[in-house]
Amino acid sequence: MLVLDFGSQYSQLIARRVREAGVYCELIPGTTPWDAIRDRAPSALILSGGPASVYEEGAPRCDPAALNAGVPVLGICYGMQLLAYQLGGKVAPAGKREYGPASVQVADPAGLFLDLPAHLPVWMSHGDTILEAPAGFRRLAESENSTIAAMADDAGRFGIAFHPEVIHTPQGREILRNFLYQVAGCRGTWKPAAFIDQAIEAIRAQVGEGRVLCALSGGVDSAVCATLVHRAIPGQLTCLMVDNGLLRRDERRRVEEVMQRHLGIDLKAVDASEEFLAALQGVIDPEEKRRRIGATFIKVFEAEAASLTGVDFLAQGTLYPDVIESTSHDTHNAHRIKTHHNVGGLPADLRFKLVEPLRYLFKDEVRAIGTALGLPDDMVQRQPFPGPGLAVRIIGEVTRERLDTLRAADWIVVDEIKAAGLYRSLWQSFAILTPLQSVGVMGDYRTYGNVVAVRAVQSEDGMTADWARLPYEVLAKISTRIVNEVPGVNRVVYDISSKPPSTIEWE
Repeated sequence: MLVLDFGSQYSQLIARRVREAGVYCELIPGTTPWDAIRDRAPSALILSGGPASVYEEGAPRCDPAALNAGVPVLGICYGMQLLAYQLGGKVAPAGKREYGPASVQVADPAGLFLDLPAHLPVWMSHGDTILEAPAGFRRLAESENSTIAAMADDAGRFGIAFHPEVIHTPQGREILRNFLYQVAGCRGTWKPAAFIDQAIEAIRAQVGEGRVLCALSGGVDSAVCATLVHRAIPGQLTCLMVDNGLLRRDERRRVEEVMQRHLGIDLKAVDASEEFLAALQGVIDPEEKRRRIGATFIKVFEAEAASLTGVDFLAQGTLYPDVIESTSHDTHNAHRIKTHHNVGGLPADLRFKLVEPLRYLFKDEVRAIGTALGLPDDMVQRQPFPGPGLAVRIIGEVTRERLDTLRAADWIVVDEIKAAGLYRSLWQSFAILTPLQSVGVMGDYRTYGNVVAVRAVQSEDGMTADWARLPYEVLAKISTRIVNEVPGVNRVVYDISSKPPSTIEWE
């Protein structure tokens, strides 16, 4: 299955849902020529949403041949409008934007809505509407603001105005499964573990007899990446653990223990904290932080690589969400949310060729692969950690003193979350050091101390997230411990915003 990506922030989520249904799926640019698509021999195509309007000059278009090749097509939101527009229908601005919860009334099950209720709650996100369906298309469903909320023709081409990939469309998975199985005839036999053999073969083909340098951060992504490369080309991999001073407490020791002693991977560790702190001195803007961290990271790597002979490749644990949110080359129509240092911060003159075996995987898939590779459970199940580390959890300038404060507070948050048995149920839980100070009273003395924020969210994929309703007693214990155990902090607040409109990280 191929998803033609027209810049939606949820494009990778479509691919995730398809894979959850047991069908392998990849994203490709929505403007990919049909000849290139045909060479992939897809069972079907899904046209993603996107921020553009189909009638605007310069709006991304699908190759008309792809829509008329006899391959089943499902257009979602912008993809539906594009399907209608390119096949002769009429698309125009809607009188009222449809964003958020809505409901559709199904008039014709026609494959997509088979065995589903006639009244379906859905999630809408569009400002345009289809005034007239193309010739040969019939209406399958309507909503309060869209007379054509779903359409289809007898050639296996479908369009829906809502987003089945998000959790806010409760029957979304069933709708996608109906398209995959009832319309496209897929079998649902793909499993994440099957990716291991494919990745090993691809790494061997790319690297050959070359040598690879891999960054280990302590997270599951880099650990799985390194383990895959090590298994593919044993003896050709050297891992570098850059202690940038922005890591969580005890990070370096844990990485050395697992990767070097447990798996036998060649590992070098270097303390570059002074270089990173110097690069971040006086920097407040989060994007500038990311750029400087990325540039310093590469400098350190190149300096270390100079002592190694024949190193031509750099392995990274880049995941799909990193690619999507950084607006990489294969999602050029997307609106950039933020830069990730492992995709957006690399300099143009990088001398290494990149090896990114996880580039088209989601976090849960990486964890499944890590387990299959034999990595310890406490490493596989670690919560996501930003590439720039604690630097983007410090609002304002990053200093050694502020890092020490945040590291201590963050340790307490995770410690109490684990003690309450909540760690595995949360997507992320961490502390943020704000630039605020507040008046307090400690031991009958007036204080003017730091304000620490606590963030805990629940999510399936990181693309959308809801704040976690932590028990009051857990929040109370976190707050009490931070104020009592972390010098200079006299106030703790809890972040109750969701994504969207917020992001999970504060920077």
